[in-house]
Amino acid sequence: MDDTVDVERRADGSFEVSIRQGSVVSRHAVTVPPGLAADLGHPEADPKHLVATSVSFLLEREPASSILRRFGLEEVERYFPEYRNEMRRRLA
Repeated sequence: MDDTVDVERRADGSFEVSIRQGSVVSRHAVTVPPGLAADLGHPEADPKHLVATSVSFLLEREPASSILRRFGLEEVERYFPEYRNEMRRRLA
């Protein structure tokens, strides 16, 4: 079964992420810390794309129900140490 991920930018600069897995939808509020794209070696990366790519990374490792409802992308590495290296590869 394929997951469907929709990312929408909010007025405050954060992102609303909806993940559909079959008939179940989960919603997540995600922030992108300033400078993260540059730290990953891709300062031109669109934050919306960075969020979508990061959520795909998470879904490969855990079900949507295990993803925090509110989090900043800087927190992902705490749970998955390979996050930065993998994001550098995926954004290349």
